[in-house]
Amino acid sequence: MVNPAKLMKIMSAKNKFGATHPKFMAFIKNVICTGVEEGTVIEVTVTKPGMKAVTTNLSVKNSDLELFDQLKDLTSKSI
Repeated sequence: MVNPAKLMKIMSAKNKFGATHPKFMAFIKNVICTGVEEGTVIEVTVTKPGMKAVTTNLSVKNSDLELFDQLKDLTSKSI
C-alpha cells in the first residue's frame, strides 16, 4: 500500500520538476497519453558535464504495457 505522505512528497517533487522543465513534461505527457504499443522503441541519452554521452534504448514488450497504462492514468490525472 502506498504511504499518502510519500505520495504527496512525490507529487510535490513532480510538480516542481514540471515547472522547471515544462517542455520535457509536455513531451512525456504526449508520448504516454497517446499510447505506447508493443514494438515502440524508447531511447535515452544522458550527457554529464565533461563526459561522453551514454545512450541506451529498449523495445517495448507486451509485458511492459501494464506499467505504461498505469503511468498514463497517473499522468492524465496529475499533469
